Amino acid sequence: MSTDPTEARALAVVGGGPAGLAAAEYLASAGQAVIVYERMPSPARRLLLAGRGGLNITHSEPLPAFLGRYHPAGILEAAIRAFPPQALRDWCADLGEPTFVGSSGRVFPERFKASPLLRAWLTRLESLGVRIRTRHRLVAIEGRSLVFETPEGPVRHAPEAALLALGGASWPRLGADGSWVPLLTGLGAPVSALRPANVGFRVAWSEVFRTRFAGEPVKRVGLSVGGRAVLGEMVVTRTGVEGGAVYALSRLLREAAAAEGAAELTLDLRPDLAADALAQRLAAQRPGESLANRLRKGAGLVPVAAGLLRESAGGPLPADPAALAARIKAAPLRIDGPEPIDRAISTAGGLGALDARFMLRDHPGLFAAGEMLDWEAPTGGYLLQGAFASGRAAAAGMLAWLDESGGAA
Repeated sequence: MSTDPTEARALAVVGGGPAGLAAAEYLASAGQAVIVYERMPSPARRLLLAGRGGLNITHSEPLPAFLGRYHPAGILEAAIRAFPPQALRDWCADLGEPTFVGSSGRVFPERFKASPLLRAWLTRLESLGVRIRTRHRLVAIEGRSLVFETPEGPVRHAPEAALLALGGASWPRLGADGSWVPLLTGLGAPVSALRPANVGFRVAWSEVFRTRFAGEPVKRVGLSVGGRAVLGEMVVTRTGVEGGAVYALSRLLREAAAAEGAAELTLDLRPDLAADALAQRLAAQRPGESLANRLRKGAGLVPVAAGLLRESAGGPLPADPAALAARIKAAPLRIDGPEPIDRAISTAGGLGALDARFMLRDHPGLFAAGEMLDWEAPTGGYLLQGAFASGRAAAAGMLAWLDESGGAA
């Protein structure tokens, strides 16, 4: 087994996604020699994929509400307070990629894509002396030594300190497959089960509904579960539902389905109308009007929404206008459970038992950041903000530990 032919005192960052690169930049800016080990042929592939439709890098909502998007509550609070959304926007601008706030409050680079931002970032890292070793897959942690599998054979590096940013398990083709879990549980580190987050959910559609409406969006729908309600868009799929409004409730739906075997998602198919106003519109329809026409003309339901109403009923819909309006405003939909983790956008669960410096308890000098930690957040910029902030916070914790322990670059 060869030893990495680099400075013996170089710090190791394992994982070349946003959390790992943010940590590497922070460490190198402080004068440390840094090597980033990435298992894929190039770094930040998931960032590039996320940016294909527009890179939503963070969100502009006030910080107290922003922090409330993370679960468990408070796990990333200190990290995000130290590097809040405006700091991330300033960082982008300093790279030559200024940002703007979209109509939804989401923040995007002005050029909208991830590739210009990543190119500028990698250029900065190179100027700071950060070395990136691709096609290096971590296969063992033996004391201070990290063992990597490479095309040229095994490589060992024994840094003074190492930071792991290995991602979740929802993007196996991009390297995030959760294969790090047995490495850390083998060290005695507690890891809660990795579960799908920001994911679609399975619904037992009728064949008629599935055939007609799979792929159809349902715009501006109200969804609620467990006392929490959101307004947004969802999409009917062949196997269930997905989309931003569904993702915002994915934790509650996932937990309810796990506890009860199924969850109930309540649909408000006309969130812009109060129930009494909707009932008046339905009552104003001509006597003898067909139910399809009443739903289309009186309730203003598009075909997919009317189909959802029928699917939720499981039988005849009420004829009484008030009862029909109440059903439209609160249509119960049985959710059988989440789609598999490899169809999720992100991962819940992960590594716990870190101290305030993001160092593993009982493993001095080993730090962790990013999605491999036990937290989850919705889409909308929160995932990337959490990755950047935790990477920088773990790097700051590493520097503090090195100073305390007498290690230095």
